[in-house]
Amino acid sequence: MKQIITILFIGLVTFSIQAQNKVAKIEFKTDVIDYGTINKGADGVRVFEFTNTGDAPLIVSKVTSSCGCTVPKKPDAPIMPGATGEISVKYDTNRVMPIRKTITVISNAETPTVALKIKGEVIDPSATK
Repeated sequence: MKQIITILFIGLVTFSIQAQNKVAKIEFKTDVIDYGTINKGADGVRVFEFTNTGDAPLIVSKVTSSCGCTVPKKPDAPIMPGATGEISVKYDTNRVMPIRKTITVISNAETPTVALKIKGEVIDPSATK
């Protein structure tokens, strides 16, 4: 009886250690999106694509922007190992000015905080006439 309990205990400890070694990894196709020069009122939505290259589910818990003019949207469901996901970003293109914003992604990945950037310039073509 003691041997069975010992074997079960060792098996449980081994399983627990193996489960703890699994980690999610987030790998973005790019960490900078360049809007270029766009017109006032143009479509301000862009998408950061990423892959979970780890061996545990990736959970994006929070995505924030450095400014209220930029609204990011995180995935709702966990991203399984090998699967891809998206973080969409909508910039308010009614603001005529250069774009230099940072989007901060917080997750359970090996690198828990990632900074993404958007850049470009919004112009008003009617103002140059």
